[in-house]
Amino acid sequence: MAGEPQADCLFCKIVSGDVPATVVRETETTLAFRDINPQAPTHVLVIPRVHYPDAGTLATVEPAIAADVLREAAAVAVADGTDGSGYRIVFNTGAGAGQTVFHAHAHVLGGRGFNWPPG
Repeated sequence: MAGEPQADCLFCKIVSGDVPATVVRETETTLAFRDINPQAPTHVLVIPRVHYPDAGTLATVEPAIAADVLREAAAVAVADGTDGSGYRIVFNTGAGAGQTVFHAHAHVLGGRGFNWPPG
């Protein structure tokens, strides 16, 4: 059922503590941890504690929690000192867009320059 932990979901296992992660922030509704394959000096994932497969579904069903994810993404950027130099928040949605874990999550990237357009 949507919103419920999924036994085969890596991020649900991180939320439950069954899989370790380097947690940098947590709230009642979110968890933020360092990416194991960082693409920038700051690369933190911010996830909702509830399971939804992607950001669009999360925003539709639980808009307040989607807002919490964005608020925490900004807080991560400030805590890592990237807010002054700029940072990027990325939601990959679907395999074709690079989503590999189908639990909604934001990538917070900073600490280096980024080109536009991305890709």
